Amino acid sequence: MSAVIVVHGGAWAIPEDLAQASVAGVKAAAQRGFLAMKTGASALEAVELAVRTMEDDPVFDAGHGAVLNADGEVELDAIIMDGRTLAAGAVSCTDHVMLTDRGANRFAQSIGIQEVSPESLVTEQERREWEKNRKYSSGVKELFNSQWGHDTVGAVALDCSGNVACATSTGGIRNKMVGRVGDSPVIGSGGYADNLSGAASCTGHGESILRVTLARLILFHMEQGKSTADAVNVSLTYMGERVRGGGGAIAVSRTGDWAAWFTTERMAWAALEEECLTYGLNPGEAFKEPVNMH
Repeated sequence: MSAVIVVHGGAWAIPEDLAQASVAGVKAAAQRGFLAMKTGASALEAVELAVRTMEDDPVFDAGHGAVLNADGEVELDAIIMDGRTLAAGAVSCTDHVMLTDRGANRFAQSIGIQEVSPESLVTEQERREWEKNRKYSSGVKELFNSQWGHDTVGAVALDCSGNVACATSTGGIRNKMVGRVGDSPVIGSGGYADNLSGAASCTGHGESILRVTLARLILFHMEQGKSTADAVNVSLTYMGERVRGGGGAIAVSRTGDWAAWFTTERMAWAALEEECLTYGLNPGEAFKEPVNMH
């Protein structure tokens, strides 16, 4: 079976000064994840590597460069899911699926994950934007629909053994309430993976995605016989009509059929299969270029 990976850098009103860097970032993440699978890594390892690549890129709202909450603090959400076992979150290290706040920090310390200070994740650009934005009275949805609202990164992959996986990571939306949890870490909303159907990673207005459990909805339509592209399109259309939410999603089926679609102004995305890189930013775009992975 041929390996495939699809990544996104968030569906939102990406301003022109971030457009080129956003496309370059998703292309680099897709290539790192795909190369890992070509050298024996699993789909799970590939999506982790791809998302970590984007978390380290300050152009994206995840990890380094994440937006700040109402108190000027970094609060991060993430999910990773193995389609082979349906293990999610902490995977094999704990029986718990989701940890938050101090519990998440304590768990990370207990298994030896290197800690970084929250301040090290804050860029000068984000601090300036936060200072400007907190002067205004705007809700989460209004910010999401503007160029002040950043969004999520994610990846889905199918490896040569037929296993699928997804990963999604975000800093949320600027000026969010302290303690707000969006769709990204919620299984079935921000992401879902099951070898019996495929994998999906979602991005957009978190509260809307939560209300329709977007990732699981996409896989449901795939299970009912729709193509991956149709499943993503129908699900995003339903979210727009039912709860008036905008967003985007990437998905891959268990046979390698993949899709990237969005209803926002822009979404940076890239897909790599059989040494052909496909990518886009604006609606209807799908540029192709050969990639030598040897």
